[in-house]
Amino acid sequence: MKHHILKTLGQARRLIVIVIGFTILVAGFAMIVLPGPAFVVIPIGLTILATEFIWAKRLLISVKERITRLKKGNGCQHKP
Repeated sequence: MKHHILKTLGQARRLIVIVIGFTILVAGFAMIVLPGPAFVVIPIGLTILATEFIWAKRLLISVKERITRLKKGNGCQHKP
């Protein structure tokens, strides 16, 4: 009985993480066209989802690398 309760609690926790992560991620994508800090919210959503999904962890690493390159000035450079 105890095993079933722990399994159910684990599944409930995972479901909550997934719902919250995707909600924040969708809100971040909406902020690309709506007012809001999309560049902050999207990585937060990915961080939450990365606790459950490998694809989110890989995407988060990619986003972090791009942000680092942009901060260093090695991002998209336009020639005048």
